[in-house]
Amino acid sequence: WKVAGKRFHVHWHCEAMAQASATNSRVQTQRSASLGRTTRGEPMAGRWQVGQLRLLSRGKAVWKRARTAAQASVPSDGTKAKKKGEKEPNSAYKDTVNLPQTKFNLRANAVQREPEIQKYWNQTQVYEKALEEPGRKPFTLHDGPPYANGDLHIGHALNKILKDFICRYQTLRGRKVRFVPGWDCHGLPIELKVLQSLDADARKELTTLKLRRKAKSFAEKTVKAQKQQFKRYGIWGDWDVPYLTMDPAYEAAQIEVFGNMYLKGHIYRGFKPVHWSPSSKTALAEAELEYPEGHTSRSIYVFFQVEDVPPTAPTTVLENCRDIGVAIWTTTPWTIPANLAVGVNANLNYALAKVEGSAPSICTKYLLVAEGLSERLASLLGCSLTLVDTFKGSALEGITYRHPLMDRSSAIVIGGDYITTESGTGLVHTAPGHGAEDFLVGLKNNLPALSPVDADGNFTEEAGRFVGLNVLGDGNTAIIEALKEVGALLKEEEYAHKYPYDWRTKKPTIFRATEQWFASVEGFRQEALEAIRGVKWIPAAGEKRITGMTEGRTDWCISRQRTWGVPIPVFYHKDTNEPLISKETLDHVKGIISQKGSDAWFNMSVEQLLPDSLKGQAMDYVKGTDTMDVWFDSGSSWAGVLQQSEGLGWPADLYLEGSDQHRGWFQSSLLTSVATEGCAPYKSVLTHGFVLDERGQKMSKSLGNVVDPTKVIEGGKNQKQEPPYGADVLRLWVASVDYTGDVLIGENIIKQTSEVYRKIRGTLRFVLGNLHDFDPKKDRVPYHDLPALDKYMLYRLSRVSGEITDAFDSYSFSRFYAIMQKLTVTELSNFYLDIAKDRLYIDGLGGPRRRTCQTVLHAVLELLLRGIAPVLPHMAEDAFLAMPYKVDREGQKLDSVFQMGWFDTEPQWALLDDQAVSTWDKILLVRGEVNKAMELARADKSIGASLEAKVVLSLDDAVLLSYLQKLQDAQNGVDELRYLFITSGAELVPMEAFDAQALKYKTSASVEGVGVLKIGVDRADGSKCERCWNYSSLVGTFEDHPTICERCHPLVARPSEIESSTPTSALL
Repeated sequence: WKVAGKRFHVHWHCEAMAQASATNSRVQTQRSASLGRTTRGEPMAGRWQVGQLRLLSRGKAVWKRARTAAQASVPSDGTKAKKKGEKEPNSAYKDTVNLPQTKFNLRANAVQREPEIQKYWNQTQVYEKALEEPGRKPFTLHDGPPYANGDLHIGHALNKILKDFICRYQTLRGRKVRFVPGWDCHGLPIELKVLQSLDADARKELTTLKLRRKAKSFAEKTVKAQKQQFKRYGIWGDWDVPYLTMDPAYEAAQIEVFGNMYLKGHIYRGFKPVHWSPSSKTALAEAELEYPEGHTSRSIYVFFQVEDVPPTAPTTVLENCRDIGVAIWTTTPWTIPANLAVGVNANLNYALAKVEGSAPSICTKYLLVAEGLSERLASLLGCSLTLVDTFKGSALEGITYRHPLMDRSSAIVIGGDYITTESGTGLVHTAPGHGAEDFLVGLKNNLPALSPVDADGNFTEEAGRFVGLNVLGDGNTAIIEALKEVGALLKEEEYAHKYPYDWRTKKPTIFRATEQWFASVEGFRQEALEAIRGVKWIPAAGEKRITGMTEGRTDWCISRQRTWGVPIPVFYHKDTNEPLISKETLDHVKGIISQKGSDAWFNMSVEQLLPDSLKGQAMDYVKGTDTMDVWFDSGSSWAGVLQQSEGLGWPADLYLEGSDQHRGWFQSSLLTSVATEGCAPYKSVLTHGFVLDERGQKMSKSLGNVVDPTKVIEGGKNQKQEPPYGADVLRLWVASVDYTGDVLIGENIIKQTSEVYRKIRGTLRFVLGNLHDFDPKKDRVPYHDLPALDKYMLYRLSRVSGEITDAFDSYSFSRFYAIMQKLTVTELSNFYLDIAKDRLYIDGLGGPRRRTCQTVLHAVLELLLRGIAPVLPHMAEDAFLAMPYKVDREGQKLDSVFQMGWFDTEPQWALLDDQAVSTWDKILLVRGEVNKAMELARADKSIGASLEAKVVLSLDDAVLLSYLQKLQDAQNGVDELRYLFITSGAELVPMEAFDAQALKYKTSASVEGVGVLKIGVDRADGSKCERCWNYSSLVGTFEDHPTICERCHPLVARPSEIESSTPTSALL
């Protein structure tokens, strides 16, 4: 069928059904029934509506032209299209045809209908009633809190929709599912948003409490906005009582977690290097770093002149000590002022190399270098390095050298296995105040953690003449120039590598020693690794990833120098700076915060915050000003939510977040839980990838490839270019992708998804429309009375139901998507429903052929509704509300599809023997070949519509031939080949007799699993029945109705008798 130059192939849909009541629908549909049939012999009534849906954006005028074109060009049983001005034919039997009736529209009208359904859920309290239902076992999916900063993006949609699939499915399976959404409300991003909104004068007057109140207000507004967006996605949950990390009860639970870890010895205060963000002026945890591509550092090769050599050193070193330089390499020249040692690997081979050749810039005769790196270093410096002697690194310990820029001497010390010959010189510049490994080496050798850099990233007075210079800018340059001046610089070159950036400000960080609070993992690392092994990781690779991160985890810096956060509840002595923290102080502060919130720490006096036994010492102490890392905030959610809320289980059944959370929320939750409770806070962990555009590129505003989930649902300003698809289409996209890796989305992908959505909706509508007169309690036909075709279809439904259940149980939603697409398109629309139209439309309302088909359609509907409900809840509920029969459970009327429970197919449906199943699979292949043959015959002008044809079939598979003959002999009006092929006649002939058949069109094919087929197509015998459009030689033999066939005559002549005249068992 062509409209406006476009070809559409869709199964039958009645236009009137989308806009009229049942009564008017019947009249309108019957009126349009005379439009004719497609080339497959299907009723064309209202087929133009599908074209209408796709052409709506072109405007009403084009829509009218499309309808006119469709009506004018529809072939009627192979005859020529109706000419312009010609009257539509008017069949006398249009009122006797049973066309579908339903209020379930083909067009979803999602922008209006989905909010109506969500309102209906609220009114009927479907979610709440499921929680109150006795006997349900809890299922807890704990929500990882998104950050309360800005609008939601497509990654948020992917995450929350995946969670909703699982929660809705578990609800249908009879579990008690209370989903408590949460938000991470503290931290630097919100604090910066507040500061950016104020001018300079307002910032000067901004007190700590004023800033915290503004930050809280900002977080509350963001939570409110994001909440509405999440709800529009169709996410079920406790939206009226979410958890916020800034709620007093939550903050108190977090204080308790901190206190328990401190009292068990897992939290301590120390002076050591941490990732420091000069742009944010705070310490950062590893999870707050990112490593962007394209970073280049100014790397330098430097030598430190040897000053003294111990007597245990190699003889060659002793003899030439005044002319030896210790060669080092660094990518952070600004750390040279903090150099206090050079590290070597005790087990590596080192060499004393003589500098020869044209290298006038090298102001030393000999260099100490790792033997394996000498050739590379010589090439880099443009000289020759002749090895005078080699020795183990342990032989160099104790050699001292003179610092080239500072007035001090330092020594070569034994480092660790981190010193290799992969790069550099094999001798490592060691600044204990600016590196984790350097710090450990410094501890071992009693070296101070010298860090001559302030919070802004500027050199302090300890850096001498470089004071005030920024280490990431002019300070770095000044160091390099100073090394040149004293002749210590061997080489400078650019070096591209991974470098840590502040994930919020997108600016480089530095390692800087400061006094911070740390959580030591060492005390419970093995316990954490054991807990990891007891968790189910989906996909399985997640276990290896988090195991590696936990094994190599250094101490976690949990303190931040920010205002908006949960305070570290510690007091410091004014004179000694010693911390005051104990179970008594922790319990007292926790009690205050549980009532007044964390603002109390900032607005109450030390005396008020101290317990009664210590109030007399209040004058000697000050409050700490550090706040906790936001990962400690969210990592305490198991304590603040799961252990505090009714109806939630602990440990949680499932945590579900992006794959980046192995080093974020999954790990912080694991560490806090294992440290205090001795177990993981979750039983299973599922991760998903990131969302990219259609070309696999990362989304960014500058590229213009950002997909806004709200625009997908509601449409953009120009709804022709950005049409509204509704939440269910977005949800169906989530189901379609393999979330275990990165997923793609874009305009074309959403359009394709919407087409699949329409096919599912169209199938539902057809099924609903053809059950308008069916009451399963009265009209359902027993299984043993069903024709073979219907039994096979029920068998397929039983298999599909198991496949769908397995897909949901394993969280394989893309497999569900593929199964549902195959079911609705291939097995239903293109096969069973295609065949079923004849008996549904032509048989009497209560006729046996119709009732057996409706029995199967009832099973299809029950399966489809439940199967799609977790993914397409709005469509499922819309269809449920349009169900033509009463749905109840134990006499209680049900308000929602989500009260129906999961589907449970009858055991006998799956009992079809293997031979019958295999045979029906072959029949489908045969049917496909017959359809191909008829298409070729049609192209050859041998036939028009399929009902004009008769098919003659020969095949060499004896078993299949015998089964097909049994179907033919059944004469039940369902299983005969003519009905399976949708033709007016079908014959089986022996292979040797096929060639003698006088047929207009013949073809043959070899089909795997079937063998050789010979197919003949010719025009059917007899004349066309005006009512059913089948051809019969008996048309014209009935005096009272000369234009109809023997099937239709009793239905028209004695309509009141036919509904009960033939028992269903007669179909066998």
